[in-house]
Amino acid sequence: MTDIIVIGAGFAGLYAVHRAASAGLSVLGVEAAPDVGGTWYWNRYPGARCDVESVDYSYSFDESLQRDWTWSERFAAQPEILAYLRHVADRFDLRRHYRFGVDIVGATFDPEDGRWHVRSATGEIYPATFLMCATGCLSAVNRPDIPGFDEFAGEVYFTAAWPREDPSLRGKRVGLIGTGSSGIQVAPIIAAQAQRLTVFQRSANYTIPMPNRPWSPEELRQIQEEYPERRRASAYAAAGTPHGTYHKNAVDTEPRERADALWERWRQGGVLFAKTFPDQNADLAANDIARAFVEERIREIVADPGVAADLTPDDHPIGTKRICTDSGYYDIFNRDNVALVNLRREPIRAITFDGVQTSETHYGCDVLVFATGFDAMTGALTRIDPTGPRGDRLRDCWANGPVTFLGLMVPGLPNLFTISGPGAPSVLANMVLHAEVQVDWAIDLALTARRLGVSEVEPRRDAAVAWTDLVAQAAERTLFPKAASSWYLGANIEGKPRTFMPYAGGFGTYRRHCDDVAGRGYTGLVLTARNAGEGVNR
Repeated sequence: MTDIIVIGAGFAGLYAVHRAASAGLSVLGVEAAPDVGGTWYWNRYPGARCDVESVDYSYSFDESLQRDWTWSERFAAQPEILAYLRHVADRFDLRRHYRFGVDIVGATFDPEDGRWHVRSATGEIYPATFLMCATGCLSAVNRPDIPGFDEFAGEVYFTAAWPREDPSLRGKRVGLIGTGSSGIQVAPIIAAQAQRLTVFQRSANYTIPMPNRPWSPEELRQIQEEYPERRRASAYAAAGTPHGTYHKNAVDTEPRERADALWERWRQGGVLFAKTFPDQNADLAANDIARAFVEERIREIVADPGVAADLTPDDHPIGTKRICTDSGYYDIFNRDNVALVNLRREPIRAITFDGVQTSETHYGCDVLVFATGFDAMTGALTRIDPTGPRGDRLRDCWANGPVTFLGLMVPGLPNLFTISGPGAPSVLANMVLHAEVQVDWAIDLALTARRLGVSEVEPRRDAAVAWTDLVAQAAERTLFPKAASSWYLGANIEGKPRTFMPYAGGFGTYRRHCDDVAGRGYTGLVLTARNAGEGVNR
């Protein structure tokens, strides 16, 4: 009998399979793709790149792996990240535990045998005691319902499901719909190839130029020497990386000193700009200082004042929607072959046979690229829609917003673990370190259950409600809820309940909560022993 099924073969899934097998649990991994990689298998669009430094966006659980792998750049591109994950799968012989090309569409916990029965799209059933959904928080592709979509006669591509072989866009008229992270990363590459690029923007986003470069041999030597300390500094840090904020609040800092700190973070690039000052995401006055700095940079880069104004967000404080990172995004709007369409002034009415019709005009296109993102945080989980022994369905449990215990378990769904989902820091932290922490907690609980002769572990509803309230309270202490159109709130998906889903109290604080629950014997859970009637409340 299989002890645990792991859905997914990205960073979290691979580590979960390795950790379970190393602990002596029988484990089966299932993955829809033909190989490992998870998000980094599917998101292979040109320009796809991580916005966390590669030396941090990597596993910490094995020092020899850390020593033997050399990252070529500060911010690794998709091909290198995918190569790293394939290397990890080879090094630890993880593929032998997997079945690839298996798309999971359902899961039901059978109270008769005390196991999850996991169902594939082709009808196979896989039983196991525990189910771990390492399905990723950015994996369920958002395919917008636009009238006329099926009528378009040209080529259609989604950045979230890019072809394995890059299509040629040279000499073609390309329409790019969406200006989130993937749209901002792919746009400069398309602009350099296409005859014409029309960027259809519904919501402007702040993006920070990424000064990427190869690591020098001296830097790599220093990184290896400092890796132990770097990992120690990250272990309980707010974002799971060794980078902190400036030592003073923005509102308490003299203007020239503030400007120097902002320029330093601007030159460093990446999402760290959102954390320049400790009060930046909590105090609107501090946020306005950072926002004004970036908006001045936009006006400096973009020659046309009207286009610069359209590219400047007016609906959220900076950093409350994830700051994007780019390689020349603002610069492309100085090119003669690039045009920006502000969909707030002229919304899309329909996709036509040969382009896009807005309320004002028709834009001819040979190719449409949809950078429309994901049903984030919950989409991959609700599409599986696990059902518990008393008929509780995840989709129903979360109808008014996600309710979780530590962002790891859901009341009514015993022996189920959700990795990097709602109720955890997830996208607000270093996702690799985050995955290691959550997987370790879940596997340790499974091992404890086996040692105690426990067949089911499930969070008490009151404990899950208390944690969910804590998540909401942490968000309210920040400016994050002010970004009304953010996918952090589910606002990009029609009909999705609006609630801030990640835990905004900091990765280190979250990890201490997890440590505390485990250290106190898994308080907040109900542990039911085999052949025993009532469970034991913890």
